[in-house]
Amino acid sequence: MVRNEKLLVWVGRVSLSLVVALGLCLPQVAQAREYHLKIQSAYPRGDISMGALPIFAQSAEKRSNGQIKIKVYAEPEVVPGGQLFDAVKNRAVDMLQACGLYWNGIMPVDNVEVGPPMAFQFPGKSFQEQAKLVRDFYFKSGMIDLLRKEYAKRGLYLLDIHTYGPVPFVLARKPLKSLADFKGQKIRADGIDNEFHAGVGMHGAVIDGSEGYMALKLGTVDAAEWDLSAVSGMHWNEVAPYWIRGMENDQMIGHILINLDEWNSFPKEVQQALAGAGEDYWNATVNAYGKELQNIEALVKQGKLHEVWIDKDAHDAYWATAQKIWGELAKQDEASAQAIALVRKWRNLN
Repeated sequence: MVRNEKLLVWVGRVSLSLVVALGLCLPQVAQAREYHLKIQSAYPRGDISMGALPIFAQSAEKRSNGQIKIKVYAEPEVVPGGQLFDAVKNRAVDMLQACGLYWNGIMPVDNVEVGPPMAFQFPGKSFQEQAKLVRDFYFKSGMIDLLRKEYAKRGLYLLDIHTYGPVPFVLARKPLKSLADFKGQKIRADGIDNEFHAGVGMHGAVIDGSEGYMALKLGTVDAAEWDLSAVSGMHWNEVAPYWIRGMENDQMIGHILINLDEWNSFPKEVQQALAGAGEDYWNATVNAYGKELQNIEALVKQGKLHEVWIDKDAHDAYWATAQKIWGELAKQDEASAQAIALVRKWRNLN
C-alpha cells in the first residue's frame, strides 16, 4: 500500500513537470496591441465634414478588430485649426482633417490640391458621379503620389481625401447674373477666390465666416461664399436668398493627414485598416454633402431659395480668370507646376 502511494506521488510529479515543460515550449498567443489615437478637425462642431468624422473612427476600429481606438475632436478642442499642421508634426494630435488652404503658406501645391478654380465642373453628372470622377483623378493620375511626396518632406502622410461638395457656394442679397450685375459688388471670399471674383468686377472682403450672416444682413457685403453649410449651419439664405451658380467647382477636396513617423511605425494590418477607414470617410462625406445638396435643391423648389445661373459673358470672364490663376499657381514651385500639368492633361487642356 505504501509502495502504491509513493508511485502515485511520483507519477503526479512527473506529469506536472511535463505539463510545465510543454507550456514553456508551446507558442504563446500574444494579446493584440491597441492603438489609441487622436484626430482633430479644423472645423467646429456643426460642420458637415466634422460631423462625419466619427464614421472614420468607427470604421478604423471595426477594420482592425478593435485594435485602433480613435478619439475625435472638433476645432479648437485641442488646438486652433490653423495650428493643426504643426500639432500633428509634434504629435500633440495624431491626425488632422482639413483642407489644403490652411497650409498653402507651408506647402504651395495645396492651392492646387483643393481643386483649381473651375477645374472640377461636370455638367450633366450626378453628385455621386462627379465625386467618383474626382477621386479617380487623384488616385489614377499620379496626383495622390505627388501630394504624398510633398507631405512626406514635411513629416506628414496623406492618408486619404474627402469632399466638401460644390465650392465656392455663393449666396447673394440680390440676383447676380451678368457682368453688369457683378460690377462693384462686395463679396466675402477666401484666398485666391478674391482674385477669382475680381475677374467679373467684384471686390473681395476679408470677413470671418462666423460674421458672414450679419455682414450680409447689414449690407457690409453683397454676397458671400462658403460651402453648403452656409445654408444648413449658418442660415445665410435667410438674408441672402439668391444662390449664384456657374462658376463653382462641383467638388472641393480636403484631406486626413497623419504623423509620418507614426504611420511608418504601424504594422501593415494597422495601416490597411486606417487606409480602409479613410476611404470609408470619403464615402461618408459624399453621402453627407450629397444629402445636403438635395435639401438645398428642395428649398429652391419650395421658393425659399432662388437659383441664379450666370450668363455666358460672366462665365467666360470667370473662366479667363481661372486660367490666369492656374498659370500663377503653376509658377509657385515645381510640385505646383506638376500638379497643374496633371489637371490640364486630365481635362484635355494641354
